[in-house]
Amino acid sequence: MSQARLQLPPQVAHGQVVRARLLIEHPMDTGYLQDLSGKPVPRNVIRDLSCEYGGRQVFRVEPSSGISGNPFFEFFFRAEETGELRIHWVDDRGQHGELRQQLRVQPPASRPSA
Repeated sequence: MSQARLQLPPQVAHGQVVRARLLIEHPMDTGYLQDLSGKPVPRNVIRDLSCEYGGRQVFRVEPSSGISGNPFFEFFFRAEETGELRIHWVDDRGQHGELRQQLRVQPPASRPSA
């Protein structure tokens, strides 16, 4: 199974746009290479990757064999409340991977009454 690392700011303000940086350890074999004995290495790439935050999808991609091994993705989303990011992926062999990470969002500042 693949492992992943997600980099998020330690804390963000309500409504702030957050940059998420994701690295997945996966060979992303194209199916065009051969092993040392000359046998083709079967194709095995991540075919679906998605990220949910607050119960809704904030990022989704269907990578192809044009993506290098150990792919790196960077995406942005708006933080509204403290919650969990759930990243899920599936490769050509049907192997599933998942990463969950908490995002802490500071509550909005209250405005003084006029």
